[in-house]
Amino acid sequence: MDIISLPVEYDRNKIDGRFRVIAIAAQRAKELAVGAQPRVKTKAKKVTTIALEETINNAVEFLTGEQAKKAKEDAKRFDYRKLLEEKKKEMTGEDLTEFEKDLKVYLHEREAMDKKALEAMDKKALEGLFSEKREEDTEG
Repeated sequence: MDIISLPVEYDRNKIDGRFRVIAIAAQRAKELAVGAQPRVKTKAKKVTTIALEETINNAVEFLTGEQAKKAKEDAKRFDYRKLLEEKKKEMTGEDLTEFEKDLKVYLHEREAMDKKALEAMDKKALEGLFSEKREEDTEG
């Protein structure tokens, strides 16, 4: 197994320092760890080694300076919740899954049943009040 020896040789025109090499490789290693495919052919099995080799071989795209700051600000402004809400509003009835359709029907029926039950309870309560009042009037 080949071991990457330090100091690592990298393109100093594209990468401005050793810290940048490590920062880029660390970020790429995270991507590889969650399933991204390697961009270079290598014998290495560890994601950190693969990421470092990709960085050294300029196979990884990255931003520095003002471009990086702008991209970071844009990412902060991006609201995923708002995007999801907009997508839900755009969905039509045809786009809903069968489960969601069944759920809507169930909830509608449940709401109707609850209204009927509430009305029945209100009627009974009113009848109970009137019957108590009649009993008081007959006693008095």
